[in-house]
Amino acid sequence: MKLVKSLISLSVGATLLWGCSGDSTSPTDKGGTTTSYACSAHSSAHADDLRIYQVMVESFVNGNPSIGHGTGYGTSHHMGDIQGIIDSLDYIQDLGMNAVWLTPIFNSVPIDGQDHWANRLDATGYFATDYFAIDPRFGTMDDARKLVEEAHKRGLYVFFDGVFGHHKDNVVASPTGNKPVGASNPVSYPESLPFFKEVAEYWVKELKIDGWRLDQAYQVPTDAWAEIRTAVDDASQQVTYTNEDGELVNPLGYMVAEIWRGESDIARDGYGSTENPALCSAFDFPMRYRLVQTFAVEESGYASTQGGLTLAEGMRTHDAYPAHAKPNLMLGNHDLVRWAILFNEETLLNQKMLDIGKGIKPPSHSWVLILALSRYITVKKLGMS
Repeated sequence: MKLVKSLISLSVGATLLWGCSGDSTSPTDKGGTTTSYACSAHSSAHADDLRIYQVMVESFVNGNPSIGHGTGYGTSHHMGDIQGIIDSLDYIQDLGMNAVWLTPIFNSVPIDGQDHWANRLDATGYFATDYFAIDPRFGTMDDARKLVEEAHKRGLYVFFDGVFGHHKDNVVASPTGNKPVGASNPVSYPESLPFFKEVAEYWVKELKIDGWRLDQAYQVPTDAWAEIRTAVDDASQQVTYTNEDGELVNPLGYMVAEIWRGESDIARDGYGSTENPALCSAFDFPMRYRLVQTFAVEESGYASTQGGLTLAEGMRTHDAYPAHAKPNLMLGNHDLVRWAILFNEETLLNQKMLDIGKGIKPPSHSWVLILALSRYITVKKLGMS
């Protein structure tokens, strides 16, 4: 059995959202020319130690009361902003984290007459208008720059959220005049590659971010990912910043794919092949679900009784990946129910079984109702029925 070292990613999302649901077509064979570009040994080595804290920006801390979306999904004030993240960096560092991943903070400009559902979607940032400007309801470019600088002073990497497969209908051109081509969701490749390469390298050079989390990575063909990864690596080598030890370093250049599917899809649409690597890391959804099934109960209500066998099955899913793969074992994100809630549901389940065995009638607020409510909230916020 091939054991692949997984990265640990503690992702704390404030809400569920629609930004990670959409077109399911895999464009693996829609790209341009095939490119072979090896994964960076430096980035891969440092990525082994990543402990990522996710911030759902609009649902996080309100650091500037004069701005904010004021709407969104879930039970939040929806007034989160960049200053609120800056104010929380010491807290995040004290948790033992060494990286921060932000949901998109690029400008989503309202379209005249759009309804409240579109306003909520704007708050998530997952359908952007201007990929080269900060949403003024989150802050300014200076705020974003300060966030990255203050994070680096504390030894925290900063990852932006890259949505390179879809955008809002009123998307605007890049500083050099490039625009995405085709429909808004998904865009067409290879025609859209120049635009998204420009996005990917721009923020590395401008703010010295350490890389990207890649939303719905299956929307982008693998050969295009290889080119975007090359652009990010090149940009990372052109700039430096001073880390917490006073050392002059390059941005990490880490990129991690979100492909919310099984291992064969992750291998095909994310990692590519050993001969032609696409991306070097992807969130390890197959292992995450088996971890939750073993120690808690997953979102569907299923809990495994097989213990270590379930975990071993999860590790075997890594056999589907090419040699360069670095699975990122995230425990949760903004699309998933929080780990603590799932663990509590398992505790309630076990207690109910014990009570029934003792002839005790379950209370009206039993685990069944809690599970049902949790499932209802999940599907409603994902726009499902």
